[in-house]
Amino acid sequence: MEQRIRSTVVVPNYNGIGYIENCLRCLEKEPAHIIVVDNGSDDGSRQLVQEKFPRVRLICLEKNYGFCRAVNEGIAASDTPYVILLNNDTEVQAGFVRAMEQPLERHPEIFSGSAQMRNLRRPGLMDDAGDYYCALGWAFARGRDKPIQGYQRRCRIFAACGGAAVYRRKIFDEIGVMDENHFAYLEDVDLGYRARLNGYVNVYIPEAVVYHAGSGFSGSRYNGFKVSLASRNSVYLIYKNMPFWQIVLNLPFLAAGFAVKTAFFLRKDLGGTYLKGLREGLALCLSEEGRAHRIAFRRENLYHYIAIQLELWRNILYRFTA
Repeated sequence: MEQRIRSTVVVPNYNGIGYIENCLRCLEKEPAHIIVVDNGSDDGSRQLVQEKFPRVRLICLEKNYGFCRAVNEGIAASDTPYVILLNNDTEVQAGFVRAMEQPLERHPEIFSGSAQMRNLRRPGLMDDAGDYYCALGWAFARGRDKPIQGYQRRCRIFAACGGAAVYRRKIFDEIGVMDENHFAYLEDVDLGYRARLNGYVNVYIPEAVVYHAGSGFSGSRYNGFKVSLASRNSVYLIYKNMPFWQIVLNLPFLAAGFAVKTAFFLRKDLGGTYLKGLREGLALCLSEEGRAHRIAFRRENLYHYIAIQLELWRNILYRFTA
């Protein structure tokens, strides 16, 4: 008997010729609809999908609109209860889709789940066990470069990593989809933040294993493209989700966090790029488009703001001790 389809896997692709075939091969036996959203690739990866994977739905955009736009196109084209986002430089382990669905089937308060992402080149090490965010204004991957044995239990996280995450589709109608102002980077933390403000939960799902090459498009952990966008979006993330009183409360921590990051990137000869990104982030916050996306403070959600704030402080310690 054919398994009931509960999920649509959305794979955004931009010039992923070196990865996309392996990614889609691993998904062939998974019980899910597959959508590839191509961001104007010119390396032959779009044609490869067309020729080798006729059952995959391919949505072609005329240029690179960024990760967020591609994901949103895939979400809009889906009609299943769950949407799974998957980077094109990943390979899933058999049973991935059902493992991702299981916690959401049992717990209606869960908005998203983050897979156990292992390093494709060093499979004994973690790549991501869910994303955390702290009062220093830093988002970070839980478990990065640590042995996989320490990350085999399910737990709550701040946000699911969009590289391999499942989302309850109907909640997008309440909190919105990916904010395309981000283009790429920190958009998944922003989405998880919005869910938390509305009382939903994000969890880590260790039973769903995926291997991630990492930096398949941008090329390395630190480069000008990533540093510029991430620094820009780090400012926007704060402005968008924190009310004024919370920004003031966190200001000493945020100032320290941005100062440490500036020193770090100066040592990597990327200090100018990082500071330019911060200026662009401020400009985005002051723009009409940025102001239009700011989350209005609602008194009935005060409990969630307080819970998040305590977590932001606690995650400072977690960042340096875990």
